[in-house]
Amino acid sequence: MSMDWKSLASHLFPQGHAIAEKDCFLAGTGQVEGTTVAVIGTTEHTPIGVEIALAQAKAVLDTVRRYPGRPIVILVDTQGQRLRHRDEMLGINSYMAHLGKCIELARRQGHKVVALVYDQALSGGFITSGLMADACYALPDATIRVMGLPAMARITKVPEEKLVELAKSNPVFAPGAENYFVMGGIASIWHENLAQQLAQAIVCATATDQRSALGLARGGRRLAQHVIDAVIADGQVRAA
Repeated sequence: MSMDWKSLASHLFPQGHAIAEKDCFLAGTGQVEGTTVAVIGTTEHTPIGVEIALAQAKAVLDTVRRYPGRPIVILVDTQGQRLRHRDEMLGINSYMAHLGKCIELARRQGHKVVALVYDQALSGGFITSGLMADACYALPDATIRVMGLPAMARITKVPEEKLVELAKSNPVFAPGAENYFVMGGIASIWHENLAQQLAQAIVCATATDQRSALGLARGGRRLAQHVIDAVIADGQVRAA
């Protein structure tokens, strides 16, 4: 159920919204069961360059300053980090890290943060927005991947044919909302009643990272939670 941002907003906020788009950057507010929420995001598969990273960070900080405790909803549609010489020379990684830190600051200040991938979510543009939320959700037809298999093959030096074969049985290698759900990166996939799903997501949002536990329970990440538990246990032993 992929849709443009205006149709999505009408489904998410049937009680009304004041979301505006400028240069593929979305910002504004929406009404969720009588509660005002801040909305930021992107559209038209736009890559995240320094301008949009700063715009999103500014919107988050403005919400923290002016509206303490207001929930924040992130609408994700991006082809990832913008690959331009100018952005690299300006230090795009620092801009994106700044955005991630602003979202974490909002969480620590008591803002619930919920993300929804409604179209594309690729690479660094997804990591520092949707994956920084308390919980990230997706529409069924959303395209989600951190790295495409051809690029993964070039980086890891593993033949692409082998990666394609591995992707058939291991969600870590495969793109798509269903695979990220199995790995725990996506809390759930919203098929209908988007307004109701959003309201429930905001109520259930927690600052505790549950992705590794969900990945273990769903069988998509079998070792991550065990490693986390072992590190915590070792730290407690050393502290004692």
